[in-house]
Amino acid sequence: MTNLLTRIKDIIVADLNEALTKKEQQNPIAMLNQYLRECEQETEKVGKLVGRQVKLREEFEKEYNEAMKLAEKRKHQAEIASIAGETDLYQFAAAEQQHYDERGQRLQASLTQVTEQLGELERKYEEMKRRVKDMQIRRMELMGRENVTRANLEMKQVLETDSSASPSFSKFKEIEGYLDRLEQKVKSSFFSSTIDERIAQLEKEKNVNLTKD
Repeated sequence: MTNLLTRIKDIIVADLNEALTKKEQQNPIAMLNQYLRECEQETEKVGKLVGRQVKLREEFEKEYNEAMKLAEKRKHQAEIASIAGETDLYQFAAAEQQHYDERGQRLQASLTQVTEQLGELERKYEEMKRRVKDMQIRRMELMGRENVTRANLEMKQVLETDSSASPSFSKFKEIEGYLDRLEQKVKSSFFSSTIDERIAQLEKEKNVNLTKD
């Protein structure tokens, strides 16, 4: 059963990869756009994690400062209790001081680690943003090349005289023929409607010329 499921999975993955390859070959810009969207989404997720790490560092720093403040306070209280001969108060204050000192040390180690991790995240985040920006620029360059290539192809199909078999060229020639026939028809109609008037004018001009002679 396991082998059958594995074979089915392999077949599905192979079919999916084949479909993606065909799609990429048919429209590489669309595939690039999809890939860029995925990269932008991943970069946005990392940006949110960086923000969370910043807040975490601030919390560690706040807790560390608070522990150091309490340790210093208990140290001062222990000194006063010691001078006053209050053994119980001294022991309690000294134990509290030790507790807060240990907490401060632990928090300081965590703060150092979190700060280093934040620096690494920020470097990687900036690198991701640079790469996404580079890909966006690269996409614009590719789109410009694709537009020029498509335009040149369309112009070639229309303008080349040896492309009589091309549908675009055939349609172009068909329109040219139609316009030529329409122009001849307009001229013929014009001559037909004005022939009497023009002949009369010519006869009139001829009679005038004969009379002058």
